[in-house]
Amino acid sequence: MKRYFWVVFLFVFIYPLEAQKKADYGVFGGVSYYMGDINPDRYFYGVSPSIGIMYRYNLHPRHALRTNLFLGRIRGDDLDFNNSYQQNRAHSFESPIFEWSVQFEFNFLPYTTTGKWWDYTPYFAMGGGVCLFNTGSLTYTPVIPFSVGLKVNIYKNLGLELEYGFRKTFYDNFDGLTDNIDPDHHTWTHNNDWYMFTGVTFTWKMFHNMLSCPAYGDYWDDKLRKRR
Repeated sequence: MKRYFWVVFLFVFIYPLEAQKKADYGVFGGVSYYMGDINPDRYFYGVSPSIGIMYRYNLHPRHALRTNLFLGRIRGDDLDFNNSYQQNRAHSFESPIFEWSVQFEFNFLPYTTTGKWWDYTPYFAMGGGVCLFNTGSLTYTPVIPFSVGLKVNIYKNLGLELEYGFRKTFYDNFDGLTDNIDPDHHTWTHNNDWYMFTGVTFTWKMFHNMLSCPAYGDYWDDKLRKRR
């Protein structure tokens, strides 16, 4: 029974730690903004501070899966735009926005957080998620997040990532307007609203120096010898 106890103990506690050797953790800081009926084509309009956390599991030096939690704010005001249509409409809105998403990352160069100092790679990420926001009542919609960025190792198990992320939504009422845009000013964004998170992520790997458990290896070596 003691032997089985230690097998269970090692599996429950040691194996997850071994798996975490491939994991990165991160904190994000940056800005968020939106594009839609009020802001059809102006990048970095009405930016607001945003924060987030990230967990990444590295499948390969070029491939990884990550999940994010982001919190920001979006806003828009017709009076910020110098055209008669919006000046007459004079609509405005402001809302916090919360996102959870999962993305697949592709590194254009082989990269690990524990690589050589100043190793770097451009990368691209795409996935799916959901966002929550408030337009008078709490509302949610699925989103498709796209991201492009640059990863850089800065010290041992530490890295920095510069990222521009844009979100395709399936909703046209973030701003309280549904396909209500100047007929002379239609753009690729007007059918549904978009929002963006852009900033810097500080990443680290927690268990990169962790050694394999000798007892775990010795036990299974002994089991294999007895079967021969």
